[in-house]
Amino acid sequence: MRETERTYKVSRFLEITEFIFRYHILRFNMSDEEESLLTENKAREQIREELKHMSFENLQKLKEKLGTKVYNETLFGKKSKKKAEKIKFKRENKNRPREMSAKKPIPIKYEEIKRVKKVVSRDPRFDSLCGTFNEKAFKNSYAFINKLRENDLKTLQKELKETTDLKAINKIKYLIQRLENQLREERKKKEKEEKKWLEKKELMESVKRGEKPVFKKKSEKKVLDLVSQYEELKNTGKLKKHIQRLRKKNKHKDRTKLRVEETE
Repeated sequence: MRETERTYKVSRFLEITEFIFRYHILRFNMSDEEESLLTENKAREQIREELKHMSFENLQKLKEKLGTKVYNETLFGKKSKKKAEKIKFKRENKNRPREMSAKKPIPIKYEEIKRVKKVVSRDPRFDSLCGTFNEKAFKNSYAFINKLRENDLKTLQKELKETTDLKAINKIKYLIQRLENQLREERKKKEKEEKKWLEKKELMESVKRGEKPVFKKKSEKKVLDLVSQYEELKNTGKLKKHIQRLRKKNKHKDRTKLRVEETE
């Protein structure tokens, strides 16, 4: 039974191939008048019906034997090549511009194109080309800023005396406070640097004399800083305010400690 089925399939396969070849020979020999769409469609339908019952393996063999072009033509027919119609663009009116196709790019001369260079953003803090940061050189070059701040402070103090509007007074007071803080911080930094420089100078002199250099401890430095702060507050008349602030701070610390102890 299997042998008979196989022989039947082979014979059917050969018949279909012969039929396809005959169909293409007839198409080639027929004239344009004789070849009609109906006969072509009927023949194609017949082939399609026959191919439906064939296995995928046999279809692949048939495709290899005939070739993809002939195989596709028999199944789907020839593709009609449509010629692209050239549209002539005209002006509808002499005052209007001529319509052009969007698909075709407008010719631009190479000379007219201006190449814009890409802007590369650089951060001077992390760029090696800008060099390393020198604090001393920076302060020397921007030393005029403190002078400008001092001048601004004087002008604001004058404005405060002259103004009567409450909003303006509050704003001026805030600006004065900010400038005073900035100047105070700069002064402190300067004093610290001077102290460091004096310490270094003393050490260098002791080494030159042949003595052993004596380095100050952190605790000693802290005591000296507190003494200088006390003297500064006393001279400015802000010592009482500072003591009151410290007392409030200590009271708050004591309260928090008591709460923690009570919870434990």
